[in-house]
Amino acid sequence: MIYRVRHATSYTYGRPVELASHVLHVTPRDFPGQRVIWTRLDCDPLPVRRREGVDHFGNRIFWLFHEAPHSRFDIVATSEVEVLFDLPPPAEKSLPWEVVATLAMQDPDVSQYLFDGAMCATSPAVGAWVAQSFPAGRPVIEGLMDLNLRVFREFRFRSGVTSFRTTADEILARKEGVCQDFTHLILSGLRWLGLPARYTSGYIRTRPLPGQKRRLGADVSHAWVGAWLGPDHGWIGLDPTNGIVARDEHVVLGWGRDYADISPVRGLILGGGGDSLRVGVDLVPADEWDRDPALQALGAAPSRPDADISA
Repeated sequence: MIYRVRHATSYTYGRPVELASHVLHVTPRDFPGQRVIWTRLDCDPLPVRRREGVDHFGNRIFWLFHEAPHSRFDIVATSEVEVLFDLPPPAEKSLPWEVVATLAMQDPDVSQYLFDGAMCATSPAVGAWVAQSFPAGRPVIEGLMDLNLRVFREFRFRSGVTSFRTTADEILARKEGVCQDFTHLILSGLRWLGLPARYTSGYIRTRPLPGQKRRLGADVSHAWVGAWLGPDHGWIGLDPTNGIVARDEHVVLGWGRDYADISPVRGLILGGGGDSLRVGVDLVPADEWDRDPALQALGAAPSRPDADISA
């Protein structure tokens, strides 16, 4: 499946910002199962300096610097991405979870996802709750699938009841939250067991209700768990908010230890005050985008779809 995704972020400042430095994670990454066909980053006002690179985890990143007063800052990232992730292996071909935990310690690239992040600490209480899905000798894929469904069935999606400071222990006690909370909960418990897990940030396809038109900018960013199955099968995406495996309706922006590693926009400003933030996301199959006049008005594909474009 080929998708076009548009991620728009707008800051309005109560007082002008004199100087600003921003770090952006707003353009998807390439990896097996996902190919970025083209991507474009538009900013208003234009930065006086801009650098592009990758962060420690291999995610695409932009640094933007502003040195003139401005009362508004708009960022629009548009990309076309092809996705098709592998199906999870059958249980009989999946290693026992204890073996996966042992192998993880021997691989530096994998073992870094055993450690706490700034927003997600391991917890004995959460670990004990997660451990119910991992009795001795159980194939790791069976345990992960069971855990994913337990969160989906036992927790209620409810926005506005948690914040960036909500801990995994609090999420377990509340039994409610949003995709970021459910992801942090599973990360905490899997790492307590010695199983590597990473925070995956991206988007999931949504469809308008029958008989209704698509609302532009109505989608939001999404989060789910990347879990390691061992050296033979690598990583799998588990979406506890929806109780599914990431397959062909998820687009990966990037990953890290928790949300703090992969937040879309962060930085420092001099000035401002009374600020407001508005975010809108559209994730639509590319062929549908090209047939929809409202979406076409947001931006067409570049004439050279094989080239990255930044402005």
